[in-house]
Amino acid sequence: MGKIFVAKLYKNKKNYENKHLTVCGWIKFLRNSKKIGFISLDDGTYIKPLQVIFLNSLKNFQDISNLNIGSAVCVYGKFILTPNAKQPFEIKAEKINIIGKTPSDYILQKKKHSMEFLRTIIHLRPRTFTFAAINRIRSRAAFALQKFLQDNDFFYIHSPIITTNDCEGAGETFTVTTMNLSNPPKTNTGIIDYEKDFFLKHTMLTVSGQLQAECMASALSRVYTFGPTFRAENSNTQRHAAEFWMLEPEIAFSDLSDTINISSSLIKSAIDYVLKTSISDFEFLSETYDKNLINKLENTVKNEFEIISYTEAVNILIKSKVKFEYEIKWGNDLQTEHERYLTEKIFKKPIFVVDYPKNIKAFYMRENKDNKTVAATDMLFPGIGEILGGSQREERLDVLKDRMQKFKLKEEKYQWYLDLRRYGTMKHSGFGLGFERFIMYLTSMTNIRDVLPFPRTVKNADF
Repeated sequence: MGKIFVAKLYKNKKNYENKHLTVCGWIKFLRNSKKIGFISLDDGTYIKPLQVIFLNSLKNFQDISNLNIGSAVCVYGKFILTPNAKQPFEIKAEKINIIGKTPSDYILQKKKHSMEFLRTIIHLRPRTFTFAAINRIRSRAAFALQKFLQDNDFFYIHSPIITTNDCEGAGETFTVTTMNLSNPPKTNTGIIDYEKDFFLKHTMLTVSGQLQAECMASALSRVYTFGPTFRAENSNTQRHAAEFWMLEPEIAFSDLSDTINISSSLIKSAIDYVLKTSISDFEFLSETYDKNLINKLENTVKNEFEIISYTEAVNILIKSKVKFEYEIKWGNDLQTEHERYLTEKIFKKPIFVVDYPKNIKAFYMRENKDNKTVAATDMLFPGIGEILGGSQREERLDVLKDRMQKFKLKEEKYQWYLDLRRYGTMKHSGFGLGFERFIMYLTSMTNIRDVLPFPRTVKNADF
């Protein structure tokens, strides 16, 4: 039989009983005596390792016995069920090939390492049980989100990484250039002359694929983009990264209620799928980090999300008499401490906050009839705060142009976006899910750096 992954052995152990097979992986633990040795072998596919027994009848018994943790080996032998032992099965090795040795100073010894320390060796931390589990969950969550969308007639489109438009109007973007930064060309007025640059204009890394997704939804009805986005925000909080992934569905002929219904169904479906396909990983994280993790996720799937207006949220916070760090008053944006208070102390579950003041939201959001608010929503989760933001888009050309003027956006840069309102405009809506914040909720990790394989944060862009 060919090479088998450890995960398959755990899921279908009876299918392999008494069969000869090959398993390749890395040594998590090794102990031996003069006659027999034991290896815990991990190939990254499952939270639990495989026990390998090797006898001194092997020609390279001594070489194997001298291997250090982290060494790579391929084991060929007989698969034996051991229902009366601590482990459910083992392989009695008939041949062990040493693939790659590890020196004795290998940094990941069999002991508990702090998260702070592991962030200093992000190239090695996926080899730990914790980060292997997080990355398996991350992979399955990405699949689950897209599966739901594909099953509901969304088309996956690819929006550009390099763009000329700051979707959010925040100005916190990374410039893309090929110019000589020590002596860039300048205009007569002394500003950088981007007409001499590669694209003949100022370009940046995207902060969102939404505007391009609106183009595609205007032709394909339901689309989504899923990829990296970038914010040059000088923030060192546990929730912010300079590079992160966003899932951004866009829905033609829809309003804010459609966005709320689809996004809540999407989240619940994805959690349910990942729970079912990664239960062993969740059991490990529950035992190690958060005993309430599985129960929390199951309740999220079962319960309806609360929907309250921004005005209601502000009134609740004011009446609470809690001394928050950031001032609570109508017109101010909700901060993480406010969002967590609402989800953890008041509703004790995820909520949607709708109808935010128009002055604190992006230019493309549809104005409500009160002329004070926009048809926008944020999905807030306990322990995280905002995890998703969405809105009904402004489909009225005259209102959109007025909003752009108030945001001091140059109309000539957005002619293509205005064309969507000139030619066959319709009500449409969409949302953006911060993928890493979703993974933080799934895993109960408290720092975004621990759910990104290679985090990019302020002063940190290793590898």
